[in-house]
Amino acid sequence: MSYYPTDSGHLSRRLVAFLAIIAVHALVIWAFISGFANQGARYVQTILETNIIQTEKPKDLPPPPPPVDLKERPPVQMIAPEINITVPVEAPPPPITNVTTQPQAPPPPRAIVPGTPVKITFQPDVNDYYPEVSRRNNEEGRPVVKICVNATGKIDSVDIATTSGHPLLDEAALKVAKLMKFKAATSEGRAVLSCPTLPVKFVLHGE
Repeated sequence: MSYYPTDSGHLSRRLVAFLAIIAVHALVIWAFISGFANQGARYVQTILETNIIQTEKPKDLPPPPPPVDLKERPPVQMIAPEINITVPVEAPPPPITNVTTQPQAPPPPRAIVPGTPVKITFQPDVNDYYPEVSRRNNEEGRPVVKICVNATGKIDSVDIATTSGHPLLDEAALKVAKLMKFKAATSEGRAVLSCPTLPVKFVLHGE
């Protein structure tokens, strides 16, 4: 019997490889078992849920309403509502009475205050204003002077209303009129403007 020497290193490598193969197979078997277990659990759960759904009894539903006969309809009664319409009645207009208005009495007449004419308060002597030329020519005349006296008694204007025929006597008459003094005329108690006429006599022989 021959004896062969053994290589210890070679055996160690083979042992390691064998253990590695065993570990890989164990891991594969464990993964397969765990995956199969999960799938099996899911399958069992699905079966149980299906059985529970199938075993649940439907709830009792209320009975359906009776069929309605569409051929025969019950008569419909229409009740008319009571409507009260109130029509306003206008009151008749009041009777028209003929009202006779009495004419108002006219106001009493106003008391008429008689007016007063212009009064001469001063008049110069006409002979003092007799023109000397007219004296020598024996000229005589009676000119008429229009004198306008205002409400204050002042003379506003003096004019010859009627000439004497002698211009010198007319001028002398105007001078006499301008020197005269007057009291204003009145109308209804108030002083007013007045334009009286006044004759001025020029006479040589004292007529």
